[in-house]
Amino acid sequence: MRPILRLLALVLAPVAALAQEPAPAPRRTQLTLDLGFVDASGNSNVTSFNLGEKLTWQLERLTLGQTAKALYGEAEGKPTAEAYDAGVRADYALGKTISVFALGTFQRNPFAGIAERWGGGPGLAVGLVRSARDTLSVEGALTAQRERSTANVRQSFAATRTAASFKHLFATSTAFTQTLEWLANLDTMDDQRVTSETALTAPLSKQIALRVSYLIRFDNLPEPGFVKTDRLLTTGAQISF
Repeated sequence: MRPILRLLALVLAPVAALAQEPAPAPRRTQLTLDLGFVDASGNSNVTSFNLGEKLTWQLERLTLGQTAKALYGEAEGKPTAEAYDAGVRADYALGKTISVFALGTFQRNPFAGIAERWGGGPGLAVGLVRSARDTLSVEGALTAQRERSTANVRQSFAATRTAASFKHLFATSTAFTQTLEWLANLDTMDDQRVTSETALTAPLSKQIALRVSYLIRFDNLPEPGFVKTDRLLTTGAQISF
């Protein structure tokens, strides 16, 4: 009987040691790419592409993030759409649900009369919901804005930034996300901007997914000659590394 018990102990020892090992550390660096492309020729000549990139790096309480988006389209050899967005952000967790952050943003959209638009400043974020399937956070920031229109009109002002972000995971790991941002000019009360993005991501594998997003940008005081609201529907593949 004792030899059998000793044999079982030898066999089970590696399994017990493996069970006592700590769980692997969460992924600290992650890169996500969104790609979409359309090219038509013949009776109509249309080319368009959209590219999105998000890089995050986490070190204990500090999280660094960088994002970039590009959209370009042309028909019959003439540009019909052109927009670029970029941002950097640093978050420092004060607790499980509260963090402070600093961000910087850049935007260019000639078809909306924007040659360049810079912004950034400090803020506070609060996580209201943290569950296995749902997350909801809100944040507020005080920012400095500087911009130049395609007519070479320049302005600088202080603004408040209020934002909310919601994410829901379905049973199949499909994710629904909704973000909302409100920017209010502290010098001109009528100058307010709202940006909303609704997205649905359906995974095909651990690294590749299909993504559909609908972006709405509202500017209550657009550049002269331009409309207040822009809408953008994009579809394509998302690749995670």
